[in-house]
Amino acid sequence: MLTAMSSAMIYGLLPVYMVTVLGISIASVGVIEGMAEAANSLIKIVSGAVSDWIGRRKPLVVFGYTLSAVIKTIFPVAGTAPAVLAARVIDRLGKGIRDAPRDAFLADLTAKEIRGEGFGLRLALAISGFVVGPLIAIALMKLSGDNFRLVFWIALIPAYLSIVVLLITVKELPLNHDESQRWLSIHRSDVIALPAAFWWVIAIASLLSLARFSQAFLVLKAHDIGVDAAFVPMVLVVMHLVFSAAAYPFGVLADHLDRRLQLGIGTVILIGADVVLANASTVWLTALGAALWGLQMGVTQGLLGATVADVAPDRLRGTAFGIYDFAIGIGTFIASAGAGALWMAGGPSMAFGFSAGIATVAAFMMMLRPLPQTITTAS
Repeated sequence: MLTAMSSAMIYGLLPVYMVTVLGISIASVGVIEGMAEAANSLIKIVSGAVSDWIGRRKPLVVFGYTLSAVIKTIFPVAGTAPAVLAARVIDRLGKGIRDAPRDAFLADLTAKEIRGEGFGLRLALAISGFVVGPLIAIALMKLSGDNFRLVFWIALIPAYLSIVVLLITVKELPLNHDESQRWLSIHRSDVIALPAAFWWVIAIASLLSLARFSQAFLVLKAHDIGVDAAFVPMVLVVMHLVFSAAAYPFGVLADHLDRRLQLGIGTVILIGADVVLANASTVWLTALGAALWGLQMGVTQGLLGATVADVAPDRLRGTAFGIYDFAIGIGTFIASAGAGALWMAGGPSMAFGFSAGIATVAAFMMMLRPLPQTITTAS
């Protein structure tokens, strides 16, 4: 929650800061966002495997959160696009280092029959930080006369507090792991050991990630319709408020409802969000599109995380989450870079319209095969 608060204070303003203060084009913003997600994804597959190999999750989680906190110091002093790109990429590397071990850590600590609830609770807490952070940023922007850099400096406080909380309160018992494996490697046999159900989840999640580009474009949409720079983070407040409210109940629902049905509902909501945002010309329609975007995230994200945890063998859980996050990130990289180019060519209507088309393809794919419910996996 604290890390999300810090990130939201920065990233709720960063797209507008890049365009209006640094003079960076929207196409370049898409490339920067895409490269950040690519860096995030590339490291996730390694960090998840490392946590399986060493039989520990917490050291990698601590290192990832610490790296992100330290590198955020660059944002208040950055004055060029390369500096912003470097800070954005390294911050996402920190996220990549921590995310797969963190999700595997959560799965280790959560009983199988309530995993959907566990992942939904984690999302609800994290997303609440994305609600509070932009509100703080808005207040600081109004009080400081739109001083972007001051907001970026103050955003460092919750980032460092998150490290303190993690070090003091989170306890870990070492996992059982193969002491004979002296060198880290992802064996072909391990990949083969991941069941077909896992790869089907990866295929669906990857396609959905192509339809969900960076949230920076929600901020740019608000700016495009004339919202003042100090208030553009409100679009993220709306989106994350709905996401936070939906994540836990839909995580619980994923333990009891047919998962293909729930994921299909989320995909239809995503199509609706894209259609609204493609045609929105008022603050209220943009807010509605952002709310629908948050709702589809709440409906689908806990479900997908719980499904990956269920279908992956226990000894490869970190590796499985690494592959999952890697696939998501690559899809987001392609989507964000493409959205920037589409925006420059035909405006937000073309970018969000293309997203709706990809989501429609994903919906048809889901009709071919159901997602697995909670199952017992091999250890």
